[in-house]
Amino acid sequence: MTIKNWPKTERPRERLLQHGAKMLSNSELLAIFLRTGIQGKSAIDLARELLMSFGGLDKILESDFESFTRIKGLGSAKFCQLQATLELVRRHYDCKVSESSSFTNQDLARNYLLNHFSFSENEVFACLLLDNNHKLIKFEKLFTGTINHSQVYPRVVAQTCLKNNAAAIIFAHNHPSGCLNVSESDKLITRKLIQVLEMIDVRVLDHFIVGKNEVFSMAQNGFM
Repeated sequence: MTIKNWPKTERPRERLLQHGAKMLSNSELLAIFLRTGIQGKSAIDLARELLMSFGGLDKILESDFESFTRIKGLGSAKFCQLQATLELVRRHYDCKVSESSSFTNQDLARNYLLNHFSFSENEVFACLLLDNNHKLIKFEKLFTGTINHSQVYPRVVAQTCLKNNAAAIIFAHNHPSGCLNVSESDKLITRKLIQVLEMIDVRVLDHFIVGKNEVFSMAQNGFM
């Protein structure tokens, strides 16, 4: 039975219009993105199969062209549509940040970082360079390392602050494993960076650890 033959109250699009996107399951949202199924399978059936095959929604969104198009029903057009959708989301949060009077809103910071760190298999250390009003000047990824480690050089961080005339800074790095535990090296490099940047009057506001779907604030949790 195709989705068109389902009761209206059970169809993903109608449910989204009536209840909002947040009320839909991953398979329902994915079915709306797919639009159509394949012979013998509705879009919902295909969506459920994809979630099982890839191992979750994040794996589908992270998949490369070859892995994505290998699945029957997913071609280059849908891959391009997915990449365009993801980029629109990233640009949406960029616009939110540029419109914001201050980059101290936790929800804004969380969503911004999750979008800019998405799908990285290696550890990346980045900084949010801010002006006197804590408005974003620039987001810059400074160091990329192995799957669980990146080397951070305080001198490079200081030079980046001076180059962009930053008055404050927020650090962020990802844990590709998804674990949000603060390591001893995380604490050590944060203390070292605070000491170095104090000498050039740049205030360190926070250091975020970015996991798969969540962000951990070292400042809010007493690690700074």
